[in-house]
Amino acid sequence: MYPDLKNKVAVVTGASSGLGKAIAQRFAKEGIKVVVNYLTEEDKPEIMIEEIKAKGGEASKIQGDVSQEHDVKKIIDFAIDTYGTLDIMVNNAGIQAEIPTEELSLESWNKVISTNLTGCFLGSREAIKYMLDHKIKGTVINMSSVHQEIPWPHFAHYAASKGGIKLLTETLALEYAPNGIRVNNIAPGAIDTPINAEKFTDPEAKKAVLDLIPMGYIGKPEEIAACVAWLASSEASYVTGMTLFADGGMTQYPSFQSGKG
Repeated sequence: MYPDLKNKVAVVTGASSGLGKAIAQRFAKEGIKVVVNYLTEEDKPEIMIEEIKAKGGEASKIQGDVSQEHDVKKIIDFAIDTYGTLDIMVNNAGIQAEIPTEELSLESWNKVISTNLTGCFLGSREAIKYMLDHKIKGTVINMSSVHQEIPWPHFAHYAASKGGIKLLTETLALEYAPNGIRVNNIAPGAIDTPINAEKFTDPEAKKAVLDLIPMGYIGKPEEIAACVAWLASSEASYVTGMTLFADGGMTQYPSFQSGKG
């Protein structure tokens, strides 16, 4: 637990399930007032918000498509109107789809890039603009992937978006460090979330993934949320422009784990 986070205000995009849900729940546990963004009516995080409130936390919800400039501004304005300020921005919303590159349409490319990369840019820009205007030494945390580092055939649009997030994070960190605004990046590996549920129900597919993880297990959303909480806290006050890999060692060349090579 990080006492300095109590009563801070955070926006978490794509927070109706998976990593975003775990982050919102961890933030509420820390005493943060959380704005939960969701995309469609089917994604409404009603139950999660009621659970947060039942435990004494504060949370509000707002629909919005992070790839749309108007919607992102609406989300930020809602947070400020509801809680009076904005201290933490978590750009978590993201999508992926497996498509061989020779079959990848421009429409599919643009959909992933606009959600993952453009959404991250818009959320960062609007949050930073508010922080600058109000002299808030806030923090922006972007959600990338091990595939900002590891090439991923059939996911060219996804890998490109995550590689872009890496350099966007580093550039913003350098640009706004003099203002006391920290910008960092988390790169999860294989995590047990709804987006991966179908894959992990297939024993062979799951084993193939486990073979890539030196620590030998698939991560939990709560483990990523713990990383986000640390980066948001004053415990990480001297950390900016960093990518924190939370991947069980997936980026550490697991094929060499035996010492051969």
